[in-house]
Amino acid sequence: MRTNYRLDKVFRNAFPVPFDDKSRYVFFSDVHRGDDSVSDEFGRNRHIYDHALDYYFDNRFTYVEVGDGDELWENAHYHHIPLAHASTFERLRKFYNAGRMYMLFGNHNMQLKSEHYVKRHLYSTYDDFQDKYRELFPGIHVHEALVMKHRDTGQEIFVVHGHQGDFTNDYLWRFSCFFVRTFWRILHYIMGFKYAASPAKSRLKRHKVEKMYNKWIAKHKIMLICGHTHRAKLPQIGELPYLNTGCCMHPRGITCLELESGKISLVHWRVSTREDGLMYIRRKVVQGPVPISAFHSSHEDREGLSEEF
Repeated sequence: MRTNYRLDKVFRNAFPVPFDDKSRYVFFSDVHRGDDSVSDEFGRNRHIYDHALDYYFDNRFTYVEVGDGDELWENAHYHHIPLAHASTFERLRKFYNAGRMYMLFGNHNMQLKSEHYVKRHLYSTYDDFQDKYRELFPGIHVHEALVMKHRDTGQEIFVVHGHQGDFTNDYLWRFSCFFVRTFWRILHYIMGFKYAASPAKSRLKRHKVEKMYNKWIAKHKIMLICGHTHRAKLPQIGELPYLNTGCCMHPRGITCLELESGKISLVHWRVSTREDGLMYIRRKVVQGPVPISAFHSSHEDREGLSEEF
């Protein structure tokens, strides 16, 4: 009930994004960019991620960050993150300046829900090396969700991080943030404990999240793209259209979803080795492409969202 309530409300207030079969979108989630310290789990994959960003920019994709792009539970000072990953943020700025970037907040960067916080930290950032402020994403709006609507067919795709309705990560996110920043970061940084704040570390937790989201999809017959669980998912034709980007923290690479020519694919980027021993970064389509039209329901078939909050 709690998840249905939250998703209904977020869907109704989602930012509208039109698209068609000529559109190209790439969806990343749970990048968890940190301060490049021992506790920064993004660090191991940053070169893979940067290479992937170059590929998608050069091929004219629009970048969609589906929440938890920055790790703000462990890091109290935002400016440490773009300073630590300057090359990554330069690439993101290219997408933003080209008008090809949408950013959503998740539970680990819920602070971006505040317009004041966004204006203070994302419009510009302090460059310690140059000892001055410089533009980052001036005028950016960080959304909770998107509703992408096909210009010709009217098909809708709901894009949301996936923490909505997850009690500890949604309603109690401030307490969870305090715990991670005060206690867990010390264990993580000093003793090398693996990060346990993500539901991906709990099979029961992630399956519960997926189950609740599938119930919402079954009721409303709307294709949904999310992250949060760190568990990549691309359904087969005939299955409920629950799609998950995966994450950029996995020790074996990063995953994302590509939407191109009206088809969607699950893609894995990782370091590979040639026969001569040369290492390179490989893009591999692990599932798909699947036509999104296979998940389309007409308005006559859909049940309306509940007006009762």
